[in-house]
Amino acid sequence: KVAPRPQPHQHLQQQPQPEQPPALQLPPHQPQYQQPPPPPTAQGLIQACSNLSLLRRPGEKTCTQSCQLFVGNLPADITEDEFKRLFAKYGETGEVFVKGFGFTKLESRALAEIAKAEIDDTPMRGRQLGLCFATHAAALSTGNLSPHVSQELLEEAFSQFVPIERAVVIVDDHGRPTEKGTVESASKPAARKAFESCSEGVFLLTTIPRPVIVEPLEQLDDEDVLPEKLAQKNLVYQKERETPLHFVQHGTFEMNILSNGSPWMKWRNSKGSKLKRTCKGQIGK
Repeated sequence: KVAPRPQPHQHLQQQPQPEQPPALQLPPHQPQYQQPPPPPTAQGLIQACSNLSLLRRPGEKTCTQSCQLFVGNLPADITEDEFKRLFAKYGETGEVFVKGFGFTKLESRALAEIAKAEIDDTPMRGRQLGLCFATHAAALSTGNLSPHVSQELLEEAFSQFVPIERAVVIVDDHGRPTEKGTVESASKPAARKAFESCSEGVFLLTTIPRPVIVEPLEQLDDEDVLPEKLAQKNLVYQKERETPLHFVQHGTFEMNILSNGSPWMKWRNSKGSKLKRTCKGQIGK
């Protein structure tokens, strides 16, 4: 008889299997997308900035006309101290006037905008308060601005005549310049001097002859602006900025171009004298 053939590894003893580690418990799957935190409120912004000077732009003057708020529909019995406490959390206040309505100046435009957003239409002893920026008594509007003029350039231009508190280039809802701006000076005599200088001469801010048109200011609230950092730095921009700020001299090529039916000459011939008398009357009061 033939012995049965041994199976492979039959002679080997069965080795004990090592213990398996316990299965790793994974946390439940978390979605990668998380809901973004809500934007900070005006109150949260003020609390985050313990130093309110952080809400001022570098070089920004404090307690200027552009930071003045008008408060309407105040209670008849409100005191000056109570009125000041209304704005206490927004920093130091400048001039304060209270008489059925009130005026106050805050340290910066940003603080004034926050105060306006928070206090406007809030109740106070049965009355709904109304806040808006006060009309600037020493401001001028500018027109016919090149799209390559930023508010920094506009401020630099008018600073040649008088101290300027703020200059603004107005843009539309899409951020495009509207060729309009405002210049806020420190006093009425300063505004009159700047107006007379630009009305009696031809003041250019860019290479292409586009004289600045100066008119009495129509108050515009909460307009978007065009800072220098948002200006489109293309080839046309570089060309427009080649020529420094200057007044046009009589008998030059620029004056000849401007004399041939340009919008500036039409404005000066039709409205210049009338606007000059009107502005002098308003600013001189």
